[in-house]
Amino acid sequence: MAKSDPNRILRLLPIVVGGLGAVLLLINRLLTSDITDSQARADVLGVILSGVLILTGLLWQQVQPQPPDAVELIGEEGFVLAPDLPERIKIELAWASHLLLTNTVTRSLVVFYQGQVLLRRGILSTKSEVTIGPILKRVLETQKPVYLVNLKVYPGKIEFDYLPENTQGIICQPIGKEGVLILGANAPRSYTKQDENWIAGIADKLAVTLGEVMGNE
Repeated sequence: MAKSDPNRILRLLPIVVGGLGAVLLLINRLLTSDITDSQARADVLGVILSGVLILTGLLWQQVQPQPPDAVELIGEEGFVLAPDLPERIKIELAWASHLLLTNTVTRSLVVFYQGQVLLRRGILSTKSEVTIGPILKRVLETQKPVYLVNLKVYPGKIEFDYLPENTQGIICQPIGKEGVLILGANAPRSYTKQDENWIAGIADKLAVTLGEVMGNE
């Protein structure tokens, strides 16, 4: 379901008021038989004010961006951890995923590390296995995140079949040199720069913990 714009009425208000004012001025002018100089000046001023209001409303429509349309992701909500994980890893993954799901637009996430899926949380797809495609491979090789702002325009989206099929945006954030944090949003262009910095910080924290615990196994 598309997310409505909560400021839509406010954005349209100057156009409505300006248009109404212009119509009332016209009606008043038509119903007045004798036009005095003062009324003529008042009419000119009213037309100018109405024009300014209408122009302001039109500018607001262009300057203030419409919020991206959100959808209801297809899938079941869940929280799945890989079996036999150390308790410290379970706590760290639960903490990190909770923060991401409650403080960013993320609705589905996967932690992929050392060739296995450690965590799936949020709205889950029926497929649980992660197959490394070109995008994920590039993230692992370059150690740089990839943000697909509007997934439906990317042909490479087929490699993310382990996320809900109608996922709108994806961030692939490296976890050290051996893993990737994959985040799915329910609206395109919805992650802010602050979100990206927040995600990078959590991924770095996970990299330290996973490296210390799983690197010693």
